Amino acid sequence: MHSNHLLLEEPIRMASILEPSKASFFPAMTKIVGTLGPKSRSVNIISGCLKAGMSVARFDFSLGDPEYHQETLENLKAAVKSTQKLCAVMLDTVGPELQVVNRSGKSISLQMDASVVLTPNQELEASSDLLPINFDGLAKAVKKGDTIFVGQYLFTGSETTSVWLEVSEVKGEDVVCVIKNTATLAGSLFTLHASQIHIDLPTLSDKDKEVISTWGVQNKIDFLSLSYTRHAEDVRQARELLSKLGDLDQTQIFAKIENIEGLTHFDEILQEADGIILSRGNLGIDLPPEKVFLFQKAALYKCNMAGKPAVVTRVVDSMTDNLRPTRAEATDVANAVLDGSDAILLGAETLRGLYPVETISIVGKICAEAEKVFNQDLYFKKTVKYVGEPMTHLESIASSAVRAAIKVKASAIICFTSSGRAARLIAKYRPTMPVISVVIPRLKTNQLKWSFSGAFEARQSLVVRGLFPMLADPRHPAESTSATNESVLKVALDHGKTAGVIKSHDRVVVCQKVGDASVVKIIELED
Repeated sequence: MHSNHLLLEEPIRMASILEPSKASFFPAMTKIVGTLGPKSRSVNIISGCLKAGMSVARFDFSLGDPEYHQETLENLKAAVKSTQKLCAVMLDTVGPELQVVNRSGKSISLQMDASVVLTPNQELEASSDLLPINFDGLAKAVKKGDTIFVGQYLFTGSETTSVWLEVSEVKGEDVVCVIKNTATLAGSLFTLHASQIHIDLPTLSDKDKEVISTWGVQNKIDFLSLSYTRHAEDVRQARELLSKLGDLDQTQIFAKIENIEGLTHFDEILQEADGIILSRGNLGIDLPPEKVFLFQKAALYKCNMAGKPAVVTRVVDSMTDNLRPTRAEATDVANAVLDGSDAILLGAETLRGLYPVETISIVGKICAEAEKVFNQDLYFKKTVKYVGEPMTHLESIASSAVRAAIKVKASAIICFTSSGRAARLIAKYRPTMPVISVVIPRLKTNQLKWSFSGAFEARQSLVVRGLFPMLADPRHPAESTSATNESVLKVALDHGKTAGVIKSHDRVVVCQKVGDASVVKIIELED
């Protein structure tokens, strides 16, 4: 788990590149979010995904109805039970997504330099000359010369399955466009993206609100992925909705940045959201190609310094149909890790891809290799400098725990927490060893019944790089005596040993609360 390499500060030995990668219980410190769908919803495949390293399952409501997703979720629960691997649930909203309505599902061939009309009349049949869309305000939003992209699920950049159009004129509610490349659109759902144009639709549609307040509440979702977040107000409105829905007041909101508007208001969105998803599919069309990497690096840096999880999407598109990623894609995954990403989100690759399990496995292996050369020393200094002085009590404890663990070459950091905040702060400093977060449940009441908190907090750390949660026995109170602390610590150490992370004679750093004091201690294990 340790790394002596400092990327770019010293050369990497060529011989070390040829050394086989070591297998480990935690495939990688970087987490993997997998989208479950047609090719990945059986108990068998989901079990394979969990074993391969998926720790968050994403349910995309752009496709399928609540009953369909409920079936998939029941299969996920069965897979979690049989594999004993924790998994969090993320609900992805549709948001103001523009779609071409293709009722017949037949392929549509579009020829370069020909014309095609986009019409809000959804009764008409989709064809090479006419594409009905689900929005009647497009004619008001665009003008001659504007660019519109249409593709399956999302515009992929593949010139044969996606098409880009240039607006030539607006006729009433219809938009006439010139086709700029020859392509065939296949399937029943095509996303339409008007580049750098404000679409006057609410971020949370009525359908989204209904899904959240029924399916979301029923299944106590851990994360809400807020598609097309454009302003901090979008996050506040979503938070207000969740606060009225019982248990969902604990659900974390991840703002999905997928257009120029979201990018422009990035700083205030980051302040409001619990995490950020860099949706490079749509964003990659709104931005000039040469600017995409700049946004990624700047956004990940801001998320890292704020201590909020950042998720990168669209990394191995070609694995939707192939067993191996391209060389560029493999490098892209590694760069996302080196840039500071907490998690990699797989969309079409696991949703409808032919190799969901293999994709998760390969992405995990690339992440693990990149983590070995992540320049932790430089990152730590940068973070401490950014936080500045005086540090808050918790921040000081977290950074001290990481510094101590690195100095004594500890094999793990064990953190006792009830809200999960202390463990997340430790993970913010990106230690080179795993952080085992022992979530101590708290007893709470809503005047009608008593219940234990803790399950939400444990699952929500499954999207944070390097954080591996376990739920303590609720009979151990959070502010406990040294005797109960010792017994919980023993359970955590046993968990680490079973996972192959901790061995006898290893050093482990423990971060816990004793009375009113926070304590960081180093323990050396005996035989």
